[in-house]
Amino acid sequence: MTNAKSATLKDWLRDKLKAGKIRPSKSSISSPVMFVPKKDGSRLVVDYLHLNNRTKKNIYPLPCPDDLMAQLCAPRKETNGKLPSTKYGLYKSLVMTFGLTNAPAAFQHFMNKLFKDLLDACVIIYLDDILIYSKDDASHTQHVHEVLQCLMENQLFCKALKCTFHVTSVEYLGIIVSDKGFSLDKLKIQAIQDWPTPTKVKEVQLFLGFTNFLRCFVANFSHIARPLHNLVKKDTPWKWDTKEQEAFQR
Repeated sequence: MTNAKSATLKDWLRDKLKAGKIRPSKSSISSPVMFVPKKDGSRLVVDYLHLNNRTKKNIYPLPCPDDLMAQLCAPRKETNGKLPSTKYGLYKSLVMTFGLTNAPAAFQHFMNKLFKDLLDACVIIYLDDILIYSKDDASHTQHVHEVLQCLMENQLFCKALKCTFHVTSVEYLGIIVSDKGFSLDKLKIQAIQDWPTPTKVKEVQLFLGFTNFLRCFVANFSHIARPLHNLVKKDTPWKWDTKEQEAFQR
């Protein structure tokens, strides 16, 4: 580890200890820390691969995005909000940690239980993404107050820069939700239109993964995309012909 990374690690440990998010540990189990390259630098993460492989999986289901959107059929006012082992010693996390295999299921269960009285009445939740919806300004103000009060009482905090309050149009799970219905972000549409023609299976898989959210906007999507799905099946030889090109362009 370079001197610069060592200094960053020290700062990270100091900040987490000061915030009460970790504490020294004497556990016989440990997970290494590492730096993951990013376009704007690097990010310090904990590698939980071996721990995850030995963890009994939590099967609590995450909500289906289509089901969440179905709750928003009637336009309303909306508010959106978001919520190791090192060379300097062994530490134990005291908060939900990114990278643990059961973290998404456990957090979704926690949030559903926390907001059970508001869920599907004026609130929908996907992990840390909360959308509050109401029929009018007066009730929306009350609903927002109830949600923020619940978050505060349970020591959960939103990042102000990631929140929008009292709007009639908001992006939620990649979909623009407004008083006129649902639509796609123009940047996502442009990205699909500019997508280069795939030349191998991996590129087809990436394209299908990106376009999967289009299902609710495109009639007969599964039929249109079938030639591409057939192409990524196991032991299927690569063959990009007319039907694959037509499916890709449609």
